[in-house]
Amino acid sequence: MRDGPNALTSRAVTDEAGCAKGVLHRHFPDFDAFLTDLVLDRAAQLETKVGALRAATGTNTVATNLTGALNILFGPVPLAIIPLITFRDELRTRLRQARPGGGMAILAEATTAISTYLADERAQGRITPHADIDTLTLSLVGGGHLLFTNRTPDAPTEQALDKFVSSVIADAVRPQRA
Repeated sequence: MRDGPNALTSRAVTDEAGCAKGVLHRHFPDFDAFLTDLVLDRAAQLETKVGALRAATGTNTVATNLTGALNILFGPVPLAIIPLITFRDELRTRLRQARPGGGMAILAEATTAISTYLADERAQGRITPHADIDTLTLSLVGGGHLLFTNRTPDAPTEQALDKFVSSVIADAVRPQRA
């Protein structure tokens, strides 16, 4: 995370872990096998964390729930993994082999979580029946990713994220009754 995807090598990993390079290769046939397991593990952890989004269906506001989910989905670790996947062709290939649609594992988890949540909210009547869930999902995931890409300690601000989410879903959310 500190040095970016271009600096990620087996030597960098073993130096950070304080172990000999051979230790890594004793457990993995090559570095891309290690990275594949790492990404799949992080995607599974992310899947568990965003399970809370589904549990939030019908609570708070839709915008509040989505804003919280984007903060989790594009936290520091997932955000660091996305360029790693982007820059390593062999890693994408192995992720696709490991699971369907897994070439961009972190973004796939985000897309599934948001889409499922929006469908659940529609089933509860908080999202209009005519709302295009697929387009809303792509807008939230793609736009959310862009907002978080240049992450600094204060960006995106909570206000900017709230404004973004509220704007994307404005026509799809039914007004809440008091």
